[in-house]
Amino acid sequence: MNTILKTRFNGRNGIMNIDSKILTPKVSIAPMVDRTDRHFRYFARIITKKSLLYTEMVTAQAIINGKRDRLLDFDSFEKPISLQIAGSTPEDVYNAVKIAEDWDYDEINLNAGCPSDRVAGNEMGACLMAYPELVRDIIKAMKEATKKPVTLKHRIGIEGKNILPASFERTLLDRYEDMINFIDKVEESNPDRYTIHARIAILEGLSPKENREIPPLRYEEVYKVKEEKPNLQIEINGGIKTIDEMEKHLRYVDGVMIGRAAYDNPIILREVDKFFKSGEINNISRREIIEEFIPYIETLEKNGENPHVALTHTLGLFLGEKGSKIWKQIVSPASSKNIKRSELLKEGLKNLPEESLDSRI
Repeated sequence: MNTILKTRFNGRNGIMNIDSKILTPKVSIAPMVDRTDRHFRYFARIITKKSLLYTEMVTAQAIINGKRDRLLDFDSFEKPISLQIAGSTPEDVYNAVKIAEDWDYDEINLNAGCPSDRVAGNEMGACLMAYPELVRDIIKAMKEATKKPVTLKHRIGIEGKNILPASFERTLLDRYEDMINFIDKVEESNPDRYTIHARIAILEGLSPKENREIPPLRYEEVYKVKEEKPNLQIEINGGIKTIDEMEKHLRYVDGVMIGRAAYDNPIILREVDKFFKSGEINNISRREIIEEFIPYIETLEKNGENPHVALTHTLGLFLGEKGSKIWKQIVSPASSKNIKRSELLKEGLKNLPEESLDSRI
């Protein structure tokens, strides 16, 4: 059990990565805005030792002009980790990747799937699917900037009357042929992996949350890409919630990306390691997870950071189990302000039901 919190990792302190060449992990945890920050990634790594973790989406302009340490620093314990970048020009993305080289991420991912108005309005995210030549050129620029694997995340299609080029006859690129045309062109830049969200992105009128729920899932089209292009590394994403579902998808594609299921029910992550080469689960108990997370919280307290931000990511640890209400009360901001969060966690271990704390797979 890891009981010592490593220093936040910025790639310049001599720590080497675990494996600098990642192709397709059997399971990865999707980039999620306001979710997959450094605190959640540390918590998730306690539970899964094998899965690839993603940062939140970071724009190329933010990396170029913003506070880079705050945006890019991570703890070496989180590895392997992928940095997801959103950008609209090869030049911007090239410069952002060059800067990120100092942080030694295990791979760099281009976001061509985010449906939010703010992202699409800046010609980033899912709207890039209307410009396959541009995506090809951005991937080429990324590969010039780094020797790390460069990967792409996109949707099966897009819809957007005011987003697509005026020259387009159709405002709906939702056919399988449209996706294949996109991939055919992008393939010229040879990305190391395609992560395909099996829904179209509706770029006007739906929120990002609605875009994860309303457009129907079309898994078979992702399977078909792998069948027709067996040389490509294909990872599937979208609505995947259970171990059984992951197992089914892995019969057809190279990898599975899970999102909200990992966040809302993080204990599921201890079982996903069985899909990797060693075939072993991380049979860790909730008690051991909390005990391993306490030193992390203590370090945040010592550094003057607010540990509540980190503890918010653990709310689902007891989902569906006895003690769920007690756990939420412990990590709630309404709990006692006169006691350190780390002490509340230690006290909580005495009050939570043993059958929930100590249960294993």
